[in-house]
Amino acid sequence: MKLTKHISLLLIILATSITSAQIKFEAKVSKNRLGVNERLRIDFEMNQDGDNFNPPSFSDFTVIGGPNQSVSNSWINGVRSFNKTYSYFLSPKRQGSFTINQATINIDGQTYKTTPIKIEVTSAVEIPKDPNDPNYLAQEGIHLVAEVSKSDPYLNEAITVVYKLFVSPNTGVENSHEIDSPRYNDFWSQNIDTQDQRFQMGTYNGEEYRYIILRKTILYPQKTGKLDIEPLTLDIGVQVPTNRRDIFGGRMMARVNRTISAGSKTINVKPLPETGKPLNFTGAVGNFSFKVSTTKTQLDATESLQAKVEVTGNGNLKLFNLPKLTLPSSLEVYEPEHNENVRTDLAGMQGSIADTYTIVPQYKGKYPIPSISFSYFDLKTESYKTLNSDEIVIDVLNGPASGSVVSSNQNPANTKQQVVLNKDQFAYIKTNADFSSTTSSYFFKTPLFWSTLLLPFLAIPLAIVIRRKKADRDADVYGNRIRMADKLAKKYLSNAKKALGKKEEFYIAMEKALHNYLKAKLHIETSELSKDRINKLLLERGVEAETMADFNHIMQNCDLARYTPITAVTMQEDYEKAAKTISLIDKQAR
Repeated sequence: MKLTKHISLLLIILATSITSAQIKFEAKVSKNRLGVNERLRIDFEMNQDGDNFNPPSFSDFTVIGGPNQSVSNSWINGVRSFNKTYSYFLSPKRQGSFTINQATINIDGQTYKTTPIKIEVTSAVEIPKDPNDPNYLAQEGIHLVAEVSKSDPYLNEAITVVYKLFVSPNTGVENSHEIDSPRYNDFWSQNIDTQDQRFQMGTYNGEEYRYIILRKTILYPQKTGKLDIEPLTLDIGVQVPTNRRDIFGGRMMARVNRTISAGSKTINVKPLPETGKPLNFTGAVGNFSFKVSTTKTQLDATESLQAKVEVTGNGNLKLFNLPKLTLPSSLEVYEPEHNENVRTDLAGMQGSIADTYTIVPQYKGKYPIPSISFSYFDLKTESYKTLNSDEIVIDVLNGPASGSVVSSNQNPANTKQQVVLNKDQFAYIKTNADFSSTTSSYFFKTPLFWSTLLLPFLAIPLAIVIRRKKADRDADVYGNRIRMADKLAKKYLSNAKKALGKKEEFYIAMEKALHNYLKAKLHIETSELSKDRINKLLLERGVEAETMADFNHIMQNCDLARYTPITAVTMQEDYEKAAKTISLIDKQAR
């Protein structure tokens, strides 16, 4: 009977230890049913550290935050408790029933998967107007507005769309990115540079706000009737005040994600009037001047000159055709070269466009370039205007007379037109040619042949040495683990440098770099990464107290920076301090 009790107790202890050692990897969501205007949080939790975490695709959602990583490692009554979580914040793209697929991770050489989760997205729900709710404060404190310069333009008349982000005085923004960009169908469009924009003071709905100009776009409508300007949609991290205060009495901030849209705008495009429309009108709208000019008016036969047809002014310069020159058939004319010198700002296109013709006269004489006309629609007077160029006469001073002949034996049948030669008559003949020898060459017994033959024999000793070195390195399991952790530390520190300016990505990469560096330097595992354990090992290695304090301060910054406003200057300082501290530990540690 006593033996049976001992066996039962042993089995209970064994079952308890097996249960406590069981690896768990699971997904948890904040809610399974939500409105299309709400947010969803999903956490991937594990009770042992792993590698190669792969989240699902989230194809039916927009990732507006994450991955955020948190690690908890504690010892209570001699029992170790470890928990690691990857968190994402999602915004549904539409209504319906969706499935969040499996996430995977490798733990102790095995792959673990989460269970798929079904989510139901309903129509938009009313968000409670709680003045202490961060989501409500973010909704009321930030607005995106599209300002259209004119709602009823003419066809091909320039209008501007300016997108302004209004922010209330006690609200901050960070990490904004575009979810939906307007495509401007049925418009010719060009974005205006808005770099180095700063917040300005203004009003929104009669209240004082700060605002910044996010985008300026110039549009030329290409169709008449009602045209829609698609909305610009942004996802923005918003910092709003809370009821909590820090030790100095200052109000603490909470960070929430918000999706905002400027809304769709509709304009009514008027057609150009048919009354008074010239026959040569090609769609020019604006205010222009017109001229035809030549580089010379006197020259000899077979010389060349350039004739330029140019339009200058303000309007849709890139959206119409220039009139064509009409020239005598006895002038040789080449296809025109089109040039544009146009700048675009909020006033529309300004500058000039021109077609340049190259003309070569063959015979002596005077040749007129007749006047041509250019028509455009003037927006100021809302009427058509026609401009005419001056007639230009080209005087060819020297050269053969047109139609001159030479006779042979006074026989009309042998009468031939004189052949006029010019200096370019043999221009098509190549004077520099590539000739190759017709004598056959053989590969056998050439230097390349002997080199190719002997190279494998010379490479055999080198291959043996490399193989031995690789075998020795592969056999060093302990050294390989250290080298791998050191390589990961360098990789993550490099990733942190690339993520400068992006707060969450930067500090996640920084934390990973420091953890992997410690694993390589102190020969410890992730489960042993506690502050006391690290300080003890660094002290044993001879690291100075000041250096240890700097290292702990950096680790503390990595934890706190995700929840407090951080500037790009502070991130740069933390990066430089981390690199300097790692270098000092390498120099001081024995």
